[in-house]
Amino acid sequence: MNEAKETFRELNESFTTKEAIDEAKRCLNCKNPSCKKGCPIENDIPGFIHQLSMGNMGDAMRIINEKSNLPAICGRVCPHEKQCQGHCVLYAKGKGIQIGKLERFIADFDTEMNLIREKLPQKTRGKVAVIGSGPAGLTVAGDLARQGFSVTIFEGQSEAGGVLMYGIPEYRLPKAVVAKEIEKIEALGVNFVLNCLVGKDITVDQMFGQGYDAIFIGTGTALPKSLDIPGNKLRGIIQSSYLLHMVNIFNQNIVERNAVPLKEGDRVAVIGCGNVAMDAARTAVRMGAASVHVIYHRTEAEMSAIPSEYQDAVKEGVQFLWQTSTQEFLGDDEGKVIGLRAATPEGIRDFTFDRVLLAIGSRPANRIVSTTTGIEVDDTGYVIVKDRPYGMTTRRGVFAGGDVVHRPHTVVLAMKAAKQVAAGIAQYVDAVKLLEE
Repeated sequence: MNEAKETFRELNESFTTKEAIDEAKRCLNCKNPSCKKGCPIENDIPGFIHQLSMGNMGDAMRIINEKSNLPAICGRVCPHEKQCQGHCVLYAKGKGIQIGKLERFIADFDTEMNLIREKLPQKTRGKVAVIGSGPAGLTVAGDLARQGFSVTIFEGQSEAGGVLMYGIPEYRLPKAVVAKEIEKIEALGVNFVLNCLVGKDITVDQMFGQGYDAIFIGTGTALPKSLDIPGNKLRGIIQSSYLLHMVNIFNQNIVERNAVPLKEGDRVAVIGCGNVAMDAARTAVRMGAASVHVIYHRTEAEMSAIPSEYQDAVKEGVQFLWQTSTQEFLGDDEGKVIGLRAATPEGIRDFTFDRVLLAIGSRPANRIVSTTTGIEVDDTGYVIVKDRPYGMTTRRGVFAGGDVVHRPHTVVLAMKAAKQVAAGIAQYVDAVKLLEE
């Protein structure tokens, strides 16, 4: 492995079996477990931790599978300190149970030991198409496959996983882990059609023509937002999501180092202060940037990034410019960015940078909506859905969930919405078939 890729080794070491069991034994098994209330998908946390404390890995995995289709991923990338872990009664004393690490341990143990899978029903209940293989799409597919539906996922990229595969750095979420979780979804009987862009290679109407009873749109927010200020078309200003994508495929040996849009020694600015900004800043450090500054127009208290991600970025040398609002980008005679002008607490200042990464949010693409009749969106392009059946769009039989509906969120919140939509799809297909009979 070359030096650049070596820096992307996963940072958080896993528990050994003894460490995991010892940690599980610290759980107080509270009568009203607040950790469970803190989990968006209401995982039975005390249940799986108790089984782990007795060494019952299979039972622990079975309990997790009741709520989560992606435990090895959630165990790594969930904002645990804001959710399950942060709600643990021991957390205030600085001794909270490391729930995420335990979930990850169980999921990794299950993968490594290839524990016996659950019995699955025949796929006779209905036929469902899922568009997109990110957290929402994989969750809907897994839930419905477990309930006896025949499910096919349509994915535009050459590999399944969406944002999990292309948008989260290797040091936080190794791609081998994503691939193994997808194999488990496949083992539930889910089919994958890759390199198939819905809205271009196939339409929603053609899918219905192929006999699908319902269709789920889980395409996320593929279009990054830009800053509408002078100089925004200069070369060297790129989207953070594009950098993350290119670095991920460089780490997978799909492209050469020179395809990554960041040179060693670049002075880098990252505009924005969410989790994508932290990922971009820390990735720039690993790719050899001379300096990395995160520029944010609000205060540290108002950033949307997970606190631990921010603290890790600081430890790695990322510098932060708070209450600094970019007014224009500065370029040379050849149209390349050389810096930016910003309003700071000390007044207007010019800064020198070789590369600017934008991390100011994203919005849905309209490729599917524009090639399908009857799907309404709001003024900003997000799909409008109903509560009964949950997640159905204004087009009968077409459902949507995750970021394309609820705006960009964490992996587990996309999963929470997707689980509710999966229940809505099951209700809808059952009702239609009952009426047909």
